[in-house]
Formats: sequence, C-alpha cells, structure tokens
Amino acid sequence: MIDKLRKRMILISSFAVFVVFSIIFSAITIFSTHLLNSRIDIITDLISDGNGVFLPFNQKNPLPTSPNIPDFFTSETPFSTRFFTVWFDIDGNYIRSDLNAISSVTENTAEDYAETIITKSKTRGWVDQFRYKIFETDNEKGIVFVDGSMDRSMAKGLVITAAIVLLGGIALIFLLIVIVSKKAVRPIAQSYEKQKQFITDANHELKTPLTLIMANIDIIEHEQGHSEWLDDIRIEGQHMSELIGQLTLLNRLDESESSVLKVTFSYSDACNDVISEFYSLIAQKGLCLTATIQPDVMLFGDEAAVRRLITILLDNAVKYCDAKGSIIVSMEKKHYTKLIVENTYTGVETLELDKLFDRFYRADKARTEGTGFGIGLSLAKSIAESHNGRIQAYQAGTGRIGFRTTLRDTKIK
Repeated sequence: MIDKLRKRMILISSFAVFVVFSIIFSAITIFSTHLLNSRIDIITDLISDGNGVFLPFNQKNPLPTSPNIPDFFTSETPFSTRFFTVWFDIDGNYIRSDLNAISSVTENTAEDYAETIITKSKTRGWVDQFRYKIFETDNEKGIVFVDGSMDRSMAKGLVITAAIVLLGGIALIFLLIVIVSKKAVRPIAQSYEKQKQFITDANHELKTPLTLIMANIDIIEHEQGHSEWLDDIRIEGQHMSELIGQLTLLNRLDESESSVLKVTFSYSDACNDVISEFYSLIAQKGLCLTATIQPDVMLFGDEAAVRRLITILLDNAVKYCDAKGSIIVSMEKKHYTKLIVENTYTGVETLELDKLFDRFYRADKARTEGTGFGIGLSLAKSIAESHNGRIQAYQAGTGRIGFRTTLRDTKIK
C-alpha cells in the first residue's frame, strides 16, 4: 500500500511538472515564432513601402526610430538583407522580377514562388525559407520575399536549447521527487505499520476471550436452558468475530498483492453459490431477485476473497433495499468480468457515493438494522483492487443504487 502511495505521488508530481514545463516550452516556441515573424515583417513592410526596394536613408527618409523597429535594424540592414520582388498585373499575369538583392534565386524560381501564393487570401506567410508579403500599387501587385533562413536557424536553436534545458530540468526534478518521496511517505508508513500492528494485536487479544465467551454461552445454555439474553450475547459475539475477521482480511489485502493466493476457479459458480445462499433471506423479506450470470467464466484470483466480495455486495443490497423492492444481479465477461448489483433505495439521491467505500463510513446512520460496521464496502474495494480491478457506486435511475465491479485477471473455458 505504501509503495502504491509513493508511486502515485511520484506519478502525480512528475505529471504536474511535465505539464508546467510543457506549457513553458510551448510559450517559448510561440513567443520566438511570433518574434521571428514580427522582425521579418518589419523588413517586408519597409520594402513594400519602397515599392519593392529599400529606399535610401537620408534626410527625407531617415532611419526608422519607431518602438516597433528592433535594435538590429541599422543603416547596414538594406545591404545585409537577402530579398527579391515579383510583379504581376491586376489580372494576375506575371510581369517581372527584381533579383538584385539575392543571388541564389533565378527568375523562373522567383516566378514559381510567386505563382504558388498569388491566389492565396493571406497577405503574409512563409514559403520555404522566405517570408513574403503581398502588396498592391495603382496598376500592379507585388510580392516581396525576404530570406529568413538565418533568423529561423537562430530561433530553432533557441527552441532546441530550451527543450534540452527543460528536459534536463524535468529529469532532475523527477530524481528529486523520487528521493524526497521516501521521506514524504515515511510518517504515513509509520502510521500504517502501527495500524497493522494494532489490528494484529487486537486479533490475537480478542480471539481467545471471544472464543471462551462463546463456549461458556453454550455451557450455560446447556445447564440452564434457552434464554433470550444468551441469544443476544451470542449474536453480538458473532458480530464481533465477523468484525475481527474483516479487519484481518483488510490488513492482509493491504500488505501486498503477493500475499494473495490466487488460483483459477469458476467465477460463475461462485456467483451462483453466493446468490443461492441469499434466496431464503430475500424471500423472508419479501424482495424480488433477478440474477443473470454468464456461464463458464473463469477467474484467476483468491476464490475465498472473491466470494466474500460477492457476499458483501448482496448483503448490502438486501440490507438497504426498500421494502417490497427488487434486486438485480448480473455478471458477464467481455474484455474483463463485470459484476453488477442493483437494488431499489429511495434515499440514493442523498448519498455521497464517493464516500461509500471509506472505512467505517455508514451512509444511513439512522438505520440500525443489520450487522454492518462500515467496512464491508471498503473490504470489497480492497478485494477488487487486489485482483487488478475496481468497484464503483452509481445511481441506477430514480430510487435505485448500483455497484459495478470489474476484475481483469480473467479466463474463459
């Protein structure tokens, strides 16, 4: 149990760190991409404003000083920027290309680039390593292409560096979580060990006097005859013995899955056998039982524990079923076995279904009928989990409650 708790803590903490770092990495990627596009768009704007070329900087056309102009932009930028411009007429027919500021692009290549984007609705974008902008004059339409290969390479390097740093951070934090988790669960482990020791000691300390009490009741009854007081003592003694047995089984199931002795047995027969044990009680209470059990379903597990699980669910259904109500039991195997136990219960709307499996929790505190101690469903949950399964409580319509148990260690004959 402690190992599962520690693993869950490591998993949740690591997942949280991964999500946070993924958000940081995504933000870095988005920001760097936006910054890259914005920087080159400033250059495409200046070129398109110059009708396809950089206007010379002079007194009439001074160097831009707007806050939007990045620091890298200087009077040398026009000479270090690789770009070309392609012109079309209003009807979209190719006219000419200006390749004076680039040597790696031919006129045919420039025309091919332009024709791939001339019909697009987007006025800005990327084609290969070129950032483009479509602009219009009075009689012509131009497309300016700016080489952004160096800027993209720098942005890619930044993203790769960020990824390496963040992955290294995740690995380091994961290592720290693994180390710290040992100390974090230590108080819980100590408390859990004390709880197990208490249950073990209580089991030994109570069993012997309880056995003597039950034996003495039989002796007194034999000598003095039947008495309702002796019956009450016997019933309460049986209740206490049942409680001790449930606590002991809970303790054994919590230790580790390896402590559970598993064999292959008939899950179908187990369900039918347990159901048959409740027929007389159900008839006595005037309830209606409907059972549908798929035949020949085999289960690899602890047969005694699984039978206890079925008994707990049926006992719970009988105990809390409304007067003249109905109980439905079904078991089938598809990818895994699914056992469903439903019963009528008018107070289902008021239940806190997520707390039904808490130890010593009783949903109906006002009801005194029965022998429940508030650990039956908790025990059922532990049995299901020890068989790689789970159990869920749900509202099965108006005035009905259901319990769905899935066990995954299954085989079919």
